[in-house]
Amino acid sequence: MSLAKRTKVSENYFGQVVIGPPGSGKTTYCGKVYNFYKDKLNRRVEVVNLDPANENMNYNPGIDVMKLITVEDVMESLNLGPNGALMYCMEYLEENFDWLLNQLVQIKNSYLIFDMPGQVELYTHHNSIKKIFGKLEKLGYHLCAVHMVDSHYCSDPSKFISTLLLSLSTMMQVGLPHVNVLTKADLLKKNSDKLDFNLDYYTDVLNLDYLLDLLDDGPFTKKYKKLNAALVELVQDYSLVCFIPLDVKSERSLLNLKSAIDKANGYIYGSGEERTIQALLSCAVGSRTESERYDADFF
Repeated sequence: MSLAKRTKVSENYFGQVVIGPPGSGKTTYCGKVYNFYKDKLNRRVEVVNLDPANENMNYNPGIDVMKLITVEDVMESLNLGPNGALMYCMEYLEENFDWLLNQLVQIKNSYLIFDMPGQVELYTHHNSIKKIFGKLEKLGYHLCAVHMVDSHYCSDPSKFISTLLLSLSTMMQVGLPHVNVLTKADLLKKNSDKLDFNLDYYTDVLNLDYLLDLLDDGPFTKKYKKLNAALVELVQDYSLVCFIPLDVKSERSLLNLKSAIDKANGYIYGSGEERTIQALLSCAVGSRTESERYDADFF
């Protein structure tokens, strides 16, 4: 009998699944937030590396999938390219789910940060990662997807609408509570005068009709007016995508993101830190809890 079938759901475990395109800052964020949670918030936390091609980790992972399989080995043994090898690795991890679960059981009292591969196909239409975390959810793991996107995509209307579509399709496919993040917000702020709109427009995804006007006037997108209108309408009809800006060098920025993630994965409700009626109600209406006010004043 597999370990998953023998594991009883008797406890709640919490964590975040850090996903996003290559170069969006996933591994940098994982290292920063690991130290931030451990040193500043006094959380017991572990990073789980599920990227079989991650050779530049700035942290010591509690679990490392590269001990099970690596992209380099798959490329050599099966004569696959890097993308095909990465998909094979995720399928292999799905087939060997008991290996992952056995590793997780050994650090079961820790808050988990999953550092994931950057290939977007894994989150838009490939099913292995969706199935892996679906199994973990059934075993009492309360997880939230933290989808990181480089904020420089805000500088071009066609890139930003592509970012919105990627975020929306990822939300629909992965099936976890979702927090979308615009990384490198410090650079975005420095270059805000080069943006077509103010920062709130991009983070709150306000009226996209204004973005449609820019798309219809763009040198490469003006000949696709019907397509532009259809894409904008699709994003607005779902009305699910918004972003939180992140500067990993700012503790206040990390704290703001931490608060959103804790509410999304339920950590603030079930971790034992805050479970009073007042705290739950304040979260429900978007207010800050007592500990968040204390943390904000402290930092």
